[in-house]
Amino acid sequence: MARRPLPRILSNGSAEIARSRDLARTAADSATDVLHPLITITRGLRRLAAAGRRKWAETPKDRRGPLLFLVASVVLVVALVPYGPLLAAITLMAAAAWAGRERVEPAPTGPDDSQTQRLQSLYEALVPYFSAAEDPAPLYAHGGDWEKAFASYEFDDDGRVSRLLLRYPAYFTDGEAESRARIEQLLHAKSGRGREYHFEWDEEGNELGITVLPPLPTDTAAQRFVTAPGETVLGFTDPADVQRTLPLTYGEEQRDVPPVVWRTGVRSTEPHLLVAGEPGSGTSTLLRSIALQCLQYGDVVIVEGAGTGEYACLTGREGVLAVECGLAGALTALEWAAHETERRLIAANRARQAGQAAPDDTKHPLWILLDRPSALGHFGAVDGRDDPQSLLQVPLRHGRAAGVTVVVAEHFESLDSLSDAVRRHTRARVVLGPASPAQLEAVLGAPPHTTPTRDVPPGRGYARLGTGPVLRLQVPATPDPYDDATSEAHRRAVLDLLPARTTPAEAEPLPVEISPSGV
Repeated sequence: MARRPLPRILSNGSAEIARSRDLARTAADSATDVLHPLITITRGLRRLAAAGRRKWAETPKDRRGPLLFLVASVVLVVALVPYGPLLAAITLMAAAAWAGRERVEPAPTGPDDSQTQRLQSLYEALVPYFSAAEDPAPLYAHGGDWEKAFASYEFDDDGRVSRLLLRYPAYFTDGEAESRARIEQLLHAKSGRGREYHFEWDEEGNELGITVLPPLPTDTAAQRFVTAPGETVLGFTDPADVQRTLPLTYGEEQRDVPPVVWRTGVRSTEPHLLVAGEPGSGTSTLLRSIALQCLQYGDVVIVEGAGTGEYACLTGREGVLAVECGLAGALTALEWAAHETERRLIAANRARQAGQAAPDDTKHPLWILLDRPSALGHFGAVDGRDDPQSLLQVPLRHGRAAGVTVVVAEHFESLDSLSDAVRRHTRARVVLGPASPAQLEAVLGAPPHTTPTRDVPPGRGYARLGTGPVLRLQVPATPDPYDDATSEAHRRAVLDLLPARTTPAEAEPLPVEISPSGV
């Protein structure tokens, strides 16, 4: 049986209804614009009438008679004056238009009662630190005026201080780290815990600026970064701390993010890197991210002391010379790296003496990544063998001239087992995960200008390159693609960055026989 077509009123009725609604809405807006003066005057007459009724109701009964006589006299005078009724109507319309105007409530210009109480509490808490008995006109005093001490302030939606600029007396010892730490700890506690604060001391102007920093984004997946050879992206930081941004892809969205770029090579002042953190803080994630980036331009030797298989995805890949988890393999790989460093130095020296350019094989970057070398050192001490760190002397000391870069990752509890060479030559430092101010200063060499929080996501921490400033850091998500807990998006992102597999996974990565001459 053939289907009959729907009636026209049912097939296109929704479109006509929508069109009718648009026409009606347009007509209503136009009528409102045309009749706006009349609407304003009518609203004003209604308000004036309401005000008159209130005035009449508030007038005592014994005074209503004189009031009626006064109103009648005014009406009589207006009626007898030439053009009086017309002038009275014009005056009434003007008063109605003024009374019927749309009134906008003025925005509050100062803090409310709760915000004032917070500022006063901060001021009172700072009095013992910013006052002295010998000061004839103290800026901070109990019961004093906080407006003189706080130059500017801002609050967030929860009513907590988000930005504050305070003045302090010139005799405060702002040049001492302990004095500054006490003030920062106090402001952190009084302004609200659970947030990260940035403190900016102006010793010349005797001012302290406090800013609440937003959390760094944690949704940055592993990807190809727009960098030059010799540049490695450790992670991302605040826009105000660096003068460079990188275009990153977030699904279908693309935005610019400020990176922390570590430069290696012959002219680098921080040729080697030390990463410290607690278990699960993201140290292995950072080493995987570095390995995927440096494989674009060089070769990699990976030594994993924990033996958990965090780098199994790199085994047998192009450019990956070795992925060693045992003590014997680690010693062999690091011994080869030491001889390779010496060979490069000798070849480059001979080329310079002959007035020629250095050979290309001496310029090809070589990266040595060690994850938890202290575990291998413990095994070596038990078996009576050498500590693998003893083989890092040559790569650490001469690696910059030979194009060899060393990256060491270790947990906090094992930092004491690192050799003096590792401590002395790793001028680039990264701390990931929760850490106390003492731990941060011990590893980075300087305290951060922010207050660390207790609960931090994996890959979150601080970085300091040489003698530069301490920067907040968020490492891009580079998980082990073979881990079952890895999301499919992050697993696919890492697999797409892996080089092609050149040898079977069980093949020997370093079949080269090492001679005493290093060739």
